[in-house]
This record gives sequence, structure tokens and C-alpha cells, in this order.
Amino acid sequence: MDAVRLEQVVVTDGQMVLTGLPYKKGQWVEVIVLPQSQKTAPRSRLTVRQLRRSGLIGLWQDRDDIEDSAVYARQLREQAQQRGDIRHDSAG
Repeated sequence: MDAVRLEQVVVTDGQMVLTGLPYKKGQWVEVIVLPQSQKTAPRSRLTVRQLRRSGLIGLWQDRDDIEDSAVYARQLREQAQQRGDIRHDSAG
């Protein structure tokens, strides 16, 4: 038996709608619902309107110490990746 795993956020108390299942009308299935902890729940995505209103766009525009925000962002990502590599190596 192949299992199908779906993850979704409950929008209305006590209700969920499952769509896109690979089963046919009349076929018996078993449904088990398990809550996830907050830290593993999927993050909601921002709409374009929410992103524009969030203040993230243009966040670095008035900083004198950042000449090229794309270069700066790339450096931050590389530093974060290196920290992650160090943690991963020390854990093993």
C-alpha cells in the first residue's frame, strides 16, 4: 500500500478539505490526522502586496556602509552557509 502524505493548515476550526488524492470514487481509504508542532508547521508565504507593505523592500537603501545590496546579501548568505557547515561538521 502506497501512502499519500499531505500537509496543510486548518483554516476553519474542525474542518479540512482534501483534494488531489489519487483514489477513485467508492474506494475505501483510511485517514489519520496528526498535529504538527508550531516549529515544523509550514510558513505562510507573503503576497506581493504584503511584501510591499512589510518594509523589507528598500530596507538597506539609506545605509551608507552598503554600496551594492546584492553583493552584501550574497556575502551574508555565504557567511550563514559557512556557519551551518561548521555546526554540521562539529555535530558529526
